[in-house]
Amino acid sequence: MVKWVDLFTRPVYRDIVIDSIRYAIEHKGCQLFAYVVMSNHVHLVAQSSNGDLSCTIRDIKKYTSKRIIETIQSIPEGRRDWMMSVFSHAASQHQRNTDCQVWTRMKAMLLFCIQTPLRLKRSMTSIKIRSVRCR
Repeated sequence: MVKWVDLFTRPVYRDIVIDSIRYAIEHKGCQLFAYVVMSNHVHLVAQSSNGDLSCTIRDIKKYTSKRIIETIQSIPEGRRDWMMSVFSHAASQHQRNTDCQVWTRMKAMLLFCIQTPLRLKRSMTSIKIRSVRCR
């Protein structure tokens, strides 16, 4: 999330991300091992059965960005002006963006290559610890 906006404290925005992940699992060959939605970002341990996880993540981010902006603008949201200002400013920093940028650029994301069962186990343990701390 750009500027660590705590967007996912609201279930309506969290559900957009979860629904998009479900779609990726059902239609794009995404295999999800673990995930946690934090207040301002998401952790996933996933792979793609077609070998192109970065395209799947790109599609999730593209779809959820549009839906999140539509939802911010269509429901009562006390932080609407502030969030739209943050997302608009983030978009102005990159030539490829149009109006708003919700997610960080791919270069800023940290993608782990989980090549062994031990690394997978460590990643999943880390996600479980984070989710417990947030409750």
